[in-house]
Amino acid sequence: MHNLSNIVTRPFLAALALATVSAVAVHAEDAKPADPALANSLNANDKTAEQDPALLKKNAAVKVEDGKYVDADGHPTYHVTNDGKKLDWYTYSGYRRYHAECHVCHGPDGMGSTYAPALKDSLKHLSYEEFIGILVGGKQDVSASEQKVMPAFGDNKNVMCYSDDLYTYLKARADGAIGRVRPSDHEDKPETARKAEKECMGG
Repeated sequence: MHNLSNIVTRPFLAALALATVSAVAVHAEDAKPADPALANSLNANDKTAEQDPALLKKNAAVKVEDGKYVDADGHPTYHVTNDGKKLDWYTYSGYRRYHAECHVCHGPDGMGSTYAPALKDSLKHLSYEEFIGILVGGKQDVSASEQKVMPAFGDNKNVMCYSDDLYTYLKARADGAIGRVRPSDHEDKPETARKAEKECMGG
């Protein structure tokens, strides 16, 4: 019965997640250029970052509200300052959450492994909605030589309560905003993040 419940619940959660994130996104005609005051200050000497100027420009923050940065499409994004040494709270939280929940399969720093893809590459083309949908409902890739299965995390609060954090961290890695380094500094945790975390985790 528990398995039947999961089969019914997961597609519903995936649809709900997609509907929610779609409602958040702004229309293309409302897209704004990046706010110069929110420009990222990257470390040009960090060769592990593999900076992609087109993606860095596309995903640059245009607005910040309560410590959460968004791009021109209204999706969560990263904000890097102090010559690449300081992250916004959500990206820093995503780094911690990724290395607690995801790196065993996808490798440290999103670099991939022999049985799971490099998310620093996947996030170059996955949209926010696609990322959330896969996180909630999982994914299965089958070829003649192998079968790869990404489990569904829709009922795992340790992942889903931090989905935006994971997204911004992996986008920062994909775009080359940060390299393979442990963040040395971060912005303070916003009160809205504390509240959302408490509500989501059931505290």
